[in-house]
Amino acid sequence: MTGIGKSFLGVRVLSEVGLAVEAGEVHAVVGENGAGKSTLMKILAGVHTPDAGTITIDGREVSFNHPLDAQRAGVAIIYQEFTLLPERSVAENVFLGREPLRRGLVDRAAMDGATAALLAELGEDSFGPRDPVKRLSVAQQQVVEIVKALSLDARIVVMDEPTAALADHEVELLYRLVRRLQERGIAVLYISHRLREVFDLASRVTVLKDGRLVSTVAAADVTSDDLVRLMVGRDLGTYFPARSSSTGDVRLSVTGGGNARLSDISLELRAGEIVGIAGLQGSGRSSLAKALFGAAPFTTGTMTPVRPRSVREAVAAGIGLVTEDRKAEGLALRQSVRDNALLVARAIGRPGASVRDLLDRVRLSPPRPSQEVRYLSGGNQQKVVLAKWMTLAPDVLLFDEPTRGVDVGAKAAIHDLMRELAEDGTAIMMISSELPELIGMSDRVIVLRDGRVAGTLPAGSSEEAVMRLAASEETA
Repeated sequence: MTGIGKSFLGVRVLSEVGLAVEAGEVHAVVGENGAGKSTLMKILAGVHTPDAGTITIDGREVSFNHPLDAQRAGVAIIYQEFTLLPERSVAENVFLGREPLRRGLVDRAAMDGATAALLAELGEDSFGPRDPVKRLSVAQQQVVEIVKALSLDARIVVMDEPTAALADHEVELLYRLVRRLQERGIAVLYISHRLREVFDLASRVTVLKDGRLVSTVAAADVTSDDLVRLMVGRDLGTYFPARSSSTGDVRLSVTGGGNARLSDISLELRAGEIVGIAGLQGSGRSSLAKALFGAAPFTTGTMTPVRPRSVREAVAAGIGLVTEDRKAEGLALRQSVRDNALLVARAIGRPGASVRDLLDRVRLSPPRPSQEVRYLSGGNQQKVVLAKWMTLAPDVLLFDEPTRGVDVGAKAAIHDLMRELAEDGTAIMMISSELPELIGMSDRVIVLRDGRVAGTLPAGSSEEAVMRLAASEETA
C-alpha cells in the first residue's frame, strides 16, 4: 500500500500512508484509537475505497470497489466483532454464500468434508463441521473465522484485536494458529493494543498516529518504551501515576465472605487506595466484584457498611462497578453519551452533575453529548462508563479490566482518572489480567486462587511474586 489517503465528510483520516507485508510475515500495525489503523485495513479489505494511493499484490496493482473484490484477490479480514451466524453450523458459516452445489442442491457432504480438512490442517479437533456455532467458545469461533479465511484461499489475513475477547489460556491457541498461517506462507497483518503480543508474534511493526505513518521498525530493534513513544510521544515511565502517599478510613470491609464461587474472603478497601486483584482465569476475580456489587451476593460472612443483596442496595450504599464487558453490561449503545452518563443518576432519582462538566473531567474527546455511544472508540466508551459512576460520587468503585481493548493513550487517561478518584477519597478495587498494569497502579495486590485469598503483596511486587501465589499452593 503506497501513499494511501482517505477523507470522510471533508475530514482527513489518512494521509500518505504506506505499508508493505511479505509472504509468511506477521506484521503488526499499532497506534492509538483514531490513528487510522481500522480505516487502512478496511481499504485493503475493499470496505472503503481510497481517495489517493495504490495497492499492489504480488507486483500487480489492484483496486477494490467491494469486499468481494478483495476476497477474490486473496485478502481476508477477521474483525474484532465476529461475523458468524450462531444458529448455523460451522461448515455453513465457513461457506456462507459460496455453498458447493450438486444437481442444483447444496452439497453438504462436500461442504463438511472441506471444512473438516481445514480444521485438521490447523490442528483443531475440539469441534467439528456440523457443530452449531452458538455452542462454541469465543476462541473456537475465532478458529471458524480463520478457517473461513483459508477457505477463500486468502494470501493476506488481517486480524483486528484478535485477543480482545479471549481468556488468558486461549491466547496461546491463537498464537499457534498464527504460526500455522505463517507456515503456509500467508501474510498476517496483526492489529493489537497489547504490546506483548506484538513482540511475541511480529517481525516488523508499523506505527500510525493521527492518520499518518510514523515509522515501520523491526520488532527486534525496539522496546515497548520505544513503541509507546512513537505512538503517543511520551515514555512508558509516565504510564502510571504516582501511588498514594497515605490512605484514609476503611470504606468497605469483608470478613469470611462466601457464595457458590467464593470462600472465606476477608479484605478491606480504604479511602484513597487502589487495591489490585490478581489471579488466573477462574480464580474468582470477577465473582468477587459481583459479590461486592450485589450482582451475585455473598451468602455467608459479614460486609460493612452493608452486605448488599442486590445491585440497587449496593448503589444506594455508594458502591459502583465498571464491568468487564462495557458493551454488554456497561452501556446502552443506541442511546446518547448524555443519556449514558446520567444512567445511574436517573436510576436512583438523584440529580446528576452537569454532563458537560462530567465529560470534561473524564477528558472525552471530542465531547459530544448527543452522539450515540456505539460510535465512540473503546477508550471513549470506557470514559462514558466512568462518567456514569462519577455522578454517584461513590465511596467505593470496582473496576473489572478497566483498560481492556483501549489504546495506550486512553489507558494512560483512565489510569490518571482512577488515581484522581482515589485522591478525592474513593476506595478503588482494580481487576486486571495485565500484570504490569496491576503492579504499576496498585497500592497493594490481593491474589486470588480457587475462589480464596492466597495472599496480599505490597506495592511494587514483582510479576513472579504474583504468579507464584496465583499458580502454586503458597500463601502470603
